[in-house]
Amino acid sequence: MKTEQRLKELGIELTKPTSPIANYVNAVRTGNLLYLAGKGPGLPGHPLPVGKVGREFTKEQGYEYARQTGLSLIAVMKAELGDLDRVKRIVKILGMVNGTLDFGEQPEVINGCSDLFVSVFGDRGRHARSAVGMGSLPRGIPVEIEVIVEVEDRPARAAAKPAARRKSAAKAKKKSARGKRR
Repeated sequence: MKTEQRLKELGIELTKPTSPIANYVNAVRTGNLLYLAGKGPGLPGHPLPVGKVGREFTKEQGYEYARQTGLSLIAVMKAELGDLDRVKRIVKILGMVNGTLDFGEQPEVINGCSDLFVSVFGDRGRHARSAVGMGSLPRGIPVEIEVIVEVEDRPARAAAKPAARRKSAAKAKKKSARGKRR
């Protein structure tokens, strides 16, 4: 199934990726891996959520913030790749939770992103993962997530054209050689 169709079925409309807040880029591709910079939660036109999970936010709210962050990361993938079907596999997620000292349910919070990726990408969304607690995160956000994605190269249609041209050129050469013999 096409990933874009799956997003529609889930009622998900991606927004434009947010711009980096410092001196970095949203993603870097090397070979067939796309490294996504850390993103946090937030919805366009709404204030940035600020606070710690376990104090200002519940585990369930943290889950929703991790899901929002996952949506931002998918928007970056779309912007970088043009077609989400080029996502071969979500390889690794690093999920960071700005929690209180005694908060220990980071995996349950980061499941918000993991569950989203599996819903959107199916088995391609299953990944290795770390979910860790942090004493603070940029701007006081409750969650930050970074991702490594394996990328499919573009379809090989362009490569077929030169082969077809070579065959046509070979046929033309044979015709030319036959014409010279006559």
